[in-house]
Amino acid sequence: MEEEKKTETPPEVEGETAEQAEKTAEKGKKEKKSKKDAEIEKLKAELEQKSELLLRTAAEFDNYKKRTEREKAGVAEYARASLIKQILPILDNIDRAAAADKESPEYRKGIEMIIKQFETLQSGLQIVEIAQPGDTFDPNLHEAVMHVEDENYGENVIVEVLQKGYKTGDTVIRVAMVKVAN
Repeated sequence: MEEEKKTETPPEVEGETAEQAEKTAEKGKKEKKSKKDAEIEKLKAELEQKSELLLRTAAEFDNYKKRTEREKAGVAEYARASLIKQILPILDNIDRAAAADKESPEYRKGIEMIIKQFETLQSGLQIVEIAQPGDTFDPNLHEAVMHVEDENYGENVIVEVLQKGYKTGDTVIRVAMVKVAN
C-alpha cells in the first residue's frame, strides 16, 4: 500500500494542476480566438482590396468601351468625308453638264467624262458590278424582277440587267435587278 501512496499526488497539488490546466486551456482558446480574429481581419482587408480592384477594373473597362465607340464613330465619319471628297468633283461636272447646251457635242463628251470619273472612283474603292447578261442567276446577288421564256438562253441565265448591282469584297452593296430566262 505504501507504493500506492507514493504514486498518488496530494489533493492540494492536484487542485493546482487542474487550475493551471484550466488557465492554460483558456489562454490557448484566447490565443486561437485572437489568431482567428487576426485572420478574419486580414481576409476582410484582402476582400476590400479585391473589391476596389474589381470596381477600378469595371470603370476602366467602361471607359475603354466609351473610348472605342467614339473612335469607331470618328473613323466612320472620316471615311464618309473621304468618300464625299472623292465624289464632289464628279458632282461639280454634273452641274456643269446640266448648265451646258444639250445639243452640243461637248455635252456628250462631258457626260462620258463623268461616267469615266465614276468608273475610276468605283475601281479605286474596289467596287465590282455583280451582274452581266449571260451570268447564272444567284439569289444572293441578283433579284429577278422579270422572267422570260427564251430558248436561246439556258435555265436561270440572266437575259438583261435592269439595275446594276455592286459589291465590295464579300459585302453586297446593292443586289442587281435582272430579267431571268426560265
